[in-house]
Amino acid sequence: MEWKPDWGLRGRMALTMFLLFALYIVFVGVLSQIGYSSMLLFVGIFFLAQFLFSDKLALYSMGAKKVSEDEYPQLHAMIGRLSQQADLPKPDVAVAQSRVPNAFATGRSQKSSTVAVTTGLLQTLDQDELEGVMAHELAHVKNRDVMVMTIASFLSTVAFMIVRWGFWFGGGSRREGGAPVIVAILVSLVVWIVSFLLIRALSRYREYAADRGGATITGKPGALASALLTIDGRMDNVPKEDLREQSEMNAFFIIPIRSGFIGKIASTHPSTEKRVERLRDLEREMEGF
Repeated sequence: MEWKPDWGLRGRMALTMFLLFALYIVFVGVLSQIGYSSMLLFVGIFFLAQFLFSDKLALYSMGAKKVSEDEYPQLHAMIGRLSQQADLPKPDVAVAQSRVPNAFATGRSQKSSTVAVTTGLLQTLDQDELEGVMAHELAHVKNRDVMVMTIASFLSTVAFMIVRWGFWFGGGSRREGGAPVIVAILVSLVVWIVSFLLIRALSRYREYAADRGGATITGKPGALASALLTIDGRMDNVPKEDLREQSEMNAFFIIPIRSGFIGKIASTHPSTEKRVERLRDLEREMEGF
C-alpha cells in the first residue's frame, strides 16, 4: 500500500535535528576553547563501546532472551513475513518474562537488529494487533531509529556528565582561578536542558513515523490503533513493582510506562490518543485509494 509521505512530520524531524546539531557544534567549540578536548575523546570511546553493545545492554536490562523458531514458531513466522513485506533482513527475536505488555526493537543496523516482546504482550493482543506492534518495531529498524537516537543523545550525555562531575576535570584550571571550569559547567547545563527537550521531541516524531511505517507494512492502521489502546488500558493492571523496574526503558517501548524518573519529567512518546487519531486518519486515507 502506497500513499503520500507525511512531509510535515519529516520537516519537523529535520528542523529538530538541525537545531540539535547546531547546538552541539557550539558546545564542542566552547569545550575546545577551554581545554576539554581530552574529555571529549574519553567520552567518545565510551560512546563507541555503548553503541556497539547497546543491543545486548537493552536485552539484559529487560531480562529478554533470544528465542529459536522451535520455541516460538508463530512469532518467528509472523516477524519473518512482516520483514519480507518491509524489505528487511529478518531480525533476531527475543522474549522477556514480564507482566508488562510491551515491545521494543534494538540494534545498531538493519542487519544486526532484535525485536523483543514481553510475555505480557503475547497474552494481551490478538493476532492482528500483535502484527501491528511487530510492524511498528520493524519500522523503527528500517528507519534506523536506535542508531539515530543514540548518536543524537551523545553530546547531551557529555553535557550531563560535565554538569554532574565537571569539577573532577581540569583540576589545573581550578587552581588558576576556576573560571574555565565554571564556564564549562554553565554551558553544559544549558546544552543539556535544551538538548534534552529537543531529543524528546525528536523521539516523539519518530514514534509517529514508526506508527505510519508499521501501518504501511501491514496495510492495517486500525489494528495498530487497537493494539495501542489495549496496551495502554492494561498498564493500570500491571503491579507497580513491575512498572518501576522497567520504567527506564521508556525510550525503547511502544507504549511508555507512566512512572519513574523519565516518565515524570518528559515523555519520549506522543499521547496514545494523538497516535490513535493519526492512525484513524491514515486508515481513512488508505480507504480512499
